[in-house]
Amino acid sequence: METYDKHDKRARHSLTIEQKENVSITGVLDVLSFDEENVIADTEMGVLIIKGAGLHVNKLNLDTGDLCVDGAVISAAYEDAAYMKGKGGLISRLFK
Repeated sequence: METYDKHDKRARHSLTIEQKENVSITGVLDVLSFDEENVIADTEMGVLIIKGAGLHVNKLNLDTGDLCVDGAVISAAYEDAAYMKGKGGLISRLFK
């Protein structure tokens, strides 16, 4: 099990959705994919999939682990990394 320094900003993860239009995320390790309908980000708590319409990555700073997305948000869900690596994972279904 990995341990994180509580003073390390990247070790903290939060997800805030305001008015179903503005998403602020901390603890982002990488953005795996994005387009107007999906933003897929690897976070400290697993892979986060945001679905919507007219999505736009407004801010991305991997040094601080911050990501801001604007657009009409339909859903936000976490995918288990172990499940994603196997057959039937959401990532493999998205890119078929």
